[in-house]
Amino acid sequence: MIKRIAVLVCLFLLPTSFLLAQKDSMSKSYTTKMPTVVKPSRDFFMLQIGYNNWVKKADSLNNVNTKSIGYVFNAFFCYDFPIKKSNMSFATGVGINTSVVYLNNQVLSVSDTGVRGNMAHFINDTVNYKRYKFNTVYLQAPFELRYYSNIQNRNKGFKAALGVQVGAFLGAHTKGLRSVSGVNIKDKENTKRYVSPWNFAATARVGFGNFAVFGSYNITNVFKDANGPVVTPFSFGLSISGL
Repeated sequence: MIKRIAVLVCLFLLPTSFLLAQKDSMSKSYTTKMPTVVKPSRDFFMLQIGYNNWVKKADSLNNVNTKSIGYVFNAFFCYDFPIKKSNMSFATGVGINTSVVYLNNQVLSVSDTGVRGNMAHFINDTVNYKRYKFNTVYLQAPFELRYYSNIQNRNKGFKAALGVQVGAFLGAHTKGLRSVSGVNIKDKENTKRYVSPWNFAATARVGFGNFAVFGSYNITNVFKDANGPVVTPFSFGLSISGL
């Protein structure tokens, strides 16, 4: 009698055990097949600061003499578009480019009077400025082809980018600091007439994680054709990106 009861109990529990085992197997299979959701950094924010100066073409009428302390500052908001599942992507955005060069014993004349009133030109500094600089500001749009060694976390690993930047002119000014009877006076003059309305530059960036070094060389000159000396900006420095 007891044997019969044991057999009946086994027959009853066997299907239940089989169903539980099958359910557990399906659950494990399901969990292992579920993909991990990854939201990598798209380098949404990019900040650049570095050295800036001009490549100057020899010109007897416009012998430009700059100091080696110019600087550039760029701030961009970008969006990154991955190219399928590769390590490459395309990115674009918008931001501000501001660059400064300091003149050495010279000032920039943007007056529309005189013999060369139709162009900006450089003349000797007769005021004895302590510092004299020329500053330009552009609304700038970067276009980059990017490479990431770590596509799961772009805040880590090797990065590289090649691209161009296109800028629309916002403003420019000269500013000189001089001393009169021991009092510092700043002379500032805004100008738009002679400066190039567009800014095109070739760019490159190489780094690791959130930090990189960048370089930029302008395709366009600072001044409009026949409206100023032929000077071409270049810059290089440190780039910080992330988010």
